[in-house]
Amino acid sequence: MLRPHLPRARFKSLAAAACCAVLGAGLLASTGSAAAQTERDSTQAAAGSKVVGYFTEWGVYDRNYHVKNIETSGSADKLTHINYSFGNVQGGKCAMGDSYAATDKAYTADQSVDGTADTWDQPLRGNFNQLLKLKKKHPDLKILWSFGGWTWSGGFTEAAKNPAAFAQSCYDLVENSKWADVFDGIDIDWEYPNACGLTCDTSGRDAYKNLMSALRSKFGSDYLLTSAIPADASEGGKLDATDYAGAAQYVDWYNPMTYDYFGAWDAQGPTAPHSPLEAYDGIPKDGYNTDATIAKLKAAGVPASKLLLGIGFYGRGWTGVTQDAPGGTATGPAAGKYEQGIDDYKELKTKCPATGTVGGTAYAHCGTDWWSYDTPATIAGKMDYKNQQGLGGTFLWELSGDTANGELIKAVG
Repeated sequence: MLRPHLPRARFKSLAAAACCAVLGAGLLASTGSAAAQTERDSTQAAAGSKVVGYFTEWGVYDRNYHVKNIETSGSADKLTHINYSFGNVQGGKCAMGDSYAATDKAYTADQSVDGTADTWDQPLRGNFNQLLKLKKKHPDLKILWSFGGWTWSGGFTEAAKNPAAFAQSCYDLVENSKWADVFDGIDIDWEYPNACGLTCDTSGRDAYKNLMSALRSKFGSDYLLTSAIPADASEGGKLDATDYAGAAQYVDWYNPMTYDYFGAWDAQGPTAPHSPLEAYDGIPKDGYNTDATIAKLKAAGVPASKLLLGIGFYGRGWTGVTQDAPGGTATGPAAGKYEQGIDDYKELKTKCPATGTVGGTAYAHCGTDWWSYDTPATIAGKMDYKNQQGLGGTFLWELSGDTANGELIKAVG
């Protein structure tokens, strides 16, 4: 487990300092050095204090996770920012995702953040109004509207053809007078520029940088502009397909998606943790771990303070597995509550408790199922890494995966 470096206290003899001017000068130099170290430490602490949680628009349905749950779980006390996901990208423009969930769904008093029921004639209901109520309780909390995601990233190809028009559409939507007080910025989750996700983009290496430049020009310095980016640090992988270093000047920070490195889309395995902090003997692919991702981005010139460490509040799993340790064969994805091969931490902690750790994260073998996910203990280790690397903070995908009392987010520091 990595530990942050703690500067040792320096002690000097006053008698020795008085004895000799040279030693006196040395004491001043040491004092100056200690002061500089203290300043660096405080800067690092300030830089590393962001805690950004993604709140999914669709979570209000089957998952029954609402803005009020952010408050009752204690998560709101830990969060500095919420990314509301996702807005759509259509016709080269930012667009609403699910307008009913966002602005129309009526909340009863017991479901509402402040205990006040929505009325039929109020101008704004839904998640947006609940987020406004949450901000009143937590005045320092900032909220960004995240656009794209795995399903809706195909629209960015058209958007990249006219970045200025795209930026204008996003500004007009975010600043719509009906909900103008909700958002403090915008988050772009393009999966993936000049590479393949659900669809393949061939806009070219500079398309993403041009898009982010246009967004910064339109929104200005008073708005936050952030972006989720891939974590594939392999040679010639997704991080190499786009000029993320060049675009870094336009963003407040990046959210490298340091999870989903491995999963049951490789149905026969080998089993491997989906969010390894570091490489381990037998890891299936080079460059598929958090440390490799961070190292590659830093080497490219992205400031550490503009990189947040990604934590998944869920696990990925296989079935038909006989081997406890990673590297086993499988017959397909394990059953999940909402989807095969994936499940929330709050489900997994009881149905398949962790049986080991590898690469700085946890895994679990129960029956013929094999899962990997982060626990409070492995998150603590990742926080040590975040501090040691001087990263800007932590981001979480996504809040509904945690327990009702915020077990995972309380391990974030």
